[in-house]
Amino acid sequence: MIIDKQTAKKTAEVLLQINAIKLQPSEPFTWASGWKSPIYCDNRIILSYPTIRNYVRETMGRHIENYYGKPDAIAGVATGAIGIGMLVAEYLNLPFIYVRPEAKGHGRQNQIEGQIESGQNVVVVEDLISTGKSSLNAVKALKDARVNVKGMVAIFTYGFNVATENFKKNNVTLHTLSNYECLLDQALDTRYISEKELKTLAVWNSNPGKWNSKS
Repeated sequence: MIIDKQTAKKTAEVLLQINAIKLQPSEPFTWASGWKSPIYCDNRIILSYPTIRNYVRETMGRHIENYYGKPDAIAGVATGAIGIGMLVAEYLNLPFIYVRPEAKGHGRQNQIEGQIESGQNVVVVEDLISTGKSSLNAVKALKDARVNVKGMVAIFTYGFNVATENFKKNNVTLHTLSNYECLLDQALDTRYISEKELKTLAVWNSNPGKWNSKS
């Protein structure tokens, strides 16, 4: 769920302004999965804009304190959320760790990088939620290390039903600064998209794996 409507609107506004999110219904992108998509999100661009990255880190940091209290550490999901997670940890004056998709095949063979002890509390920071698979893989790695995951905070979610089900099934609380619905509202209000494009974007979101830009 979003933190609140005002935050969701503001976050959508700045993500569109810096092209961290691009909407191109007539010239769709191709995701790594092979899906055709009228939207592309790269929240790592936030790191290049000091004012916006400070807004994100402070908004995330305040929400974590208000909702979860102060955890023992912040955990970022590699690689997209390492930078943002580190900024949030700095804002809260907390240790930072990050979680790889899988353990390294050499050296210490770590999946979790940084110092964390069994029984300690962490909040996971993520940049983007699509299906939730990679995010929940990080949560599993932390739980396998007997770390207590209090919840997850992300910048943006596409709002796919499969993600909602995955988080529910794994009993993980997720809050986001913004989501797809609020993004479309903001894009329409600022005339970034037309009413016709809005309908196309809504159809895609309802069944992204089967969407055809020509239909």
